[in-house]
Amino acid sequence: MIKIDLKQATVDTFIHNAQRERIILTQNGKPVALVIGVEGMDEEQLQLGSSDKFWKLITERRAQKTITRAQLEQRIKGASRK
Repeated sequence: MIKIDLKQATVDTFIHNAQRERIILTQNGKPVALVIGVEGMDEEQLQLGSSDKFWKLITERRAQKTITRAQLEQRIKGASRK
């Protein structure tokens, strides 16, 4: 992370640097904002990335039991024989 005082840089500097790493904006040496670059992301990615509901769903899904691809293929073969 880079710390930049509001008095020392332009918006262009913030935007340029934020594409590479997070920027902490400071005022009188104290953090006041965080700038995160989003170049290359679309609106849906930005909305999902900040959605508590989406991340809750992801967390729940990751906690579920999974099977391997080979196991899935076996199940499909077994179901198609019936």
